[in-house]
Amino acid sequence: MIAPDLPLSPVREAGGLAFVTGMTGSGRGGMPEGAEAQVHAALDKIEAALATVGLGLADVVDATTFHAGLDAFDPVERAWRGRFAPPYPAWTAVGVAALRRPGALVEIKVIAAR
Repeated sequence: MIAPDLPLSPVREAGGLAFVTGMTGSGRGGMPEGAEAQVHAALDKIEAALATVGLGLADVVDATTFHAGLDAFDPVERAWRGRFAPPYPAWTAVGVAALRRPGALVEIKVIAAR
C-alpha cells in the first residue's frame, strides 16, 4: 500500500476522525494508464487503509485531489461518481506541476469520520 521506508502512517485517527495520507494509483503492477484508472486504484488503497480502522468510503467527509494538470479532472469526476454516493464528501481539486510518483496524474487524500 505505502512504501515502507517512508516516515508516515497510511491512516491516523484523532478526535473521531481518520486522516488518510495522499494515495496515487501506483501498486505492484506499476501505475495504471489514465486518470480514471488511477483514481479507482487510489480509492482501492484508501478503502483498504480505512478498513484497518473499521471505516469505509461511505465515512469520507472531506477529500482533496491533486491533479497533474486539471485536464485530468473530468475522468476523475466520472470515477468519483462511481465510488461515492450522496451525501458526497466535501471535495477540493488542486492543480499541481507534478506528483512524487512517476506517471501519477492524480493523488488523493481523505478525512473520514466515525
